[in-house]
Amino acid sequence: MQLLFLGTGAGMPSKQRNTSALVLKLLEERGTVWLFDCGEATQHQILHTTVKPRKIEKIFITHLHGDHIFGLPGLLGSRSFQGGDEALDIYGPAGIKEFIEMTLTLSRTHLTYPIVFHELAEGLLFEDELMTVETRLLNHVIPSYGFRITQKPLPPKLLVNKALALGVPKGPMLARLKNGEDVEIADGQRVRSGDVTEPEEPGFIVTILGDTRFCEAAVALGRNADVLVHEATFDGNSKKMAGEYGHSTVYDAAETARLAGADTLIMNHISARFLPEDDKLLLKQMKEIHPRGFVAHDFAEFDWVQQDKKIRKKQVSRP
Repeated sequence: MQLLFLGTGAGMPSKQRNTSALVLKLLEERGTVWLFDCGEATQHQILHTTVKPRKIEKIFITHLHGDHIFGLPGLLGSRSFQGGDEALDIYGPAGIKEFIEMTLTLSRTHLTYPIVFHELAEGLLFEDELMTVETRLLNHVIPSYGFRITQKPLPPKLLVNKALALGVPKGPMLARLKNGEDVEIADGQRVRSGDVTEPEEPGFIVTILGDTRFCEAAVALGRNADVLVHEATFDGNSKKMAGEYGHSTVYDAAETARLAGADTLIMNHISARFLPEDDKLLLKQMKEIHPRGFVAHDFAEFDWVQQDKKIRKKQVSRP
């Protein structure tokens, strides 16, 4: 799993930051990528990355403010022009279907693939054999949602050499042991799956929040997450202004991460008033409350390291 930030700004694009868009790369887990929000010029940002629009399996929209959705029509059209023919799931608040269909109709944009729309409601949003996605309503000036993405436990790892040493022949019996079944070999000896497999490992938990004031729903979604992506539109000294506009300060984001017991906090949706040299201030304020975190920038990429259950920032040169 990797997180790639395409846009990390608030409101309007600036020279330093584009509007909101975040890619959750699940290439190893399911061979696809998921996109969270799609602000203006998201497809332009994608051109500077290795992301292929046809690989986008799902798009999750946190809320219907323009800096989170104005890039959708262009991206959907480009996905079609570039050979995307797989169905695309779009999850968003009430109105997302109307917005997309009206825009595509008026611009006479024909897509070569179907879109399946899912209107957001609190609770379990998606589940298959690999992942679950839960959503809850946050506290913004319009309905805004957060998402909790959980990878299901990884299957036990078969200790092949140990199984062979016990007399298990190569073939179907090894697969049965890996799947948790005990087997009986030719001499009548019973080989237990638990003796030749390592225990299953828990998967990752990623929480991605839309725009919000501090709220309990954000804490619940971030409970014990490996990484919590939280807006930090304002610094810690601007609490009144943040509340008036329905946003969070760095202190709000850090307190949410602390209460949730999240391991790593990544702060995004940063106001244009903050320049790269202000990162030190924002991180200093964050560390007063939560010890581990980052300020996201456009094209910043973070890897999930399974061995030590940590998110690591990649050293990526900006385009």
